[in-house]
Amino acid sequence: MPTGHAAPGVFVIALAGLVALAVAMGIGRFAFTPILPMMVADAGLTVVAAGWLAAANYLGYFLGALTAPRLAKNWAIRGGLLLIAVVTFAMGWTHDFVLQLVLRLLAGIASAWVLVHVSAWALAHLLRLRRGDASGIVYAGVGIGIAVAGLVCMATMQLQLPSDQTWMLFGILSLVTVLLCWRPFGADRTSASQSVQGNKRERIQWDGDKWRLMACYGAFGIGYIIPATFLPNMAHRYIGNPLVFGLAWPVFGVAAALSTLIAGRWLATMNDRKLWAVSYAVMATGVVLPVLWTSLTAIMLAALFVGGTFMVVTMLGLREARRVGGAGATTFIALMTASFAIGQVVGPLLVSAIASWQYGFAAALLLAATVLVAAAITLWCSVPHAAEPAYGHCE
Repeated sequence: MPTGHAAPGVFVIALAGLVALAVAMGIGRFAFTPILPMMVADAGLTVVAAGWLAAANYLGYFLGALTAPRLAKNWAIRGGLLLIAVVTFAMGWTHDFVLQLVLRLLAGIASAWVLVHVSAWALAHLLRLRRGDASGIVYAGVGIGIAVAGLVCMATMQLQLPSDQTWMLFGILSLVTVLLCWRPFGADRTSASQSVQGNKRERIQWDGDKWRLMACYGAFGIGYIIPATFLPNMAHRYIGNPLVFGLAWPVFGVAAALSTLIAGRWLATMNDRKLWAVSYAVMATGVVLPVLWTSLTAIMLAALFVGGTFMVVTMLGLREARRVGGAGATTFIALMTASFAIGQVVGPLLVSAIASWQYGFAAALLLAATVLVAAAITLWCSVPHAAEPAYGHCE
């Protein structure tokens, strides 16, 4: 019998993964989005500066993805969650722009550590338990975190709290929430550490299909990040009431949470790559809507379409990485995440570069939609390379 704690059950895996991703992604990655209109109003933040802050976070995400395979699971997840709480609180403590860039960089690094290791840990256990449908619960954590972050920002705007106090509040909430999922990520320590060490030694056998998956997941970074970063600010252009324009982000988050639950439970028999391609087509529709129809309704629909697909794509992309990566799954998940992160760095910098041009923002959205459509076609044509669903539900 191996030493160490017993492996956790399905409920513990799903709940711990949900809470960890809610903090890592909902706050560490995306709390900046609903706070952005507040920072514009009370701190004088410009769109160009916002683009640089977003890009710093995404660059950190890239660096975190590259370094994640070198870390043990319990250190990566626990340490990453604590770091997110500290640097989020510090965003409200300082108004120095250079220091804020560093803080957003660190938040991105920590977020990638958590996502890569939670994904590898949860998917491996759920595959062993033949309960892949529960992966939808794990990834619903991102949408739940986003929705909660949006609702908190709506509340602080109504209470007329400044953006710095809102950042500090998020830091405190993160720390409290981390304590709720602290114990499970120290469980099955021996088997998890052996798994990570095995993944580090295992060389990935590269082929055309792996490069195709990397490129299509990188397209996801460019395609979704522009609306994901600027949706509340876009809504603010049409209406000043925070109770109305602030709804864009909670709608985005709720759609993300529900989408993974639906995909994990009721669409589990559909080929992952076909569902991934369809999700890209829906996402591209949401990205281009604000260009073709300049209204608050179009922005809310964009939030629904993009929010309702971006976590499904994350779940499907990382499940495919887990499947084709084999013994080197953690490393390949990390490389897929790094590819995605490169696209995320490009997106905000593109907005910063052309935001001052006439129709510059519309051009950025159209380019993002085009990239998504190209990736959807590529994925659909690659279906013969994909296996039938390996994450089916067992009653």
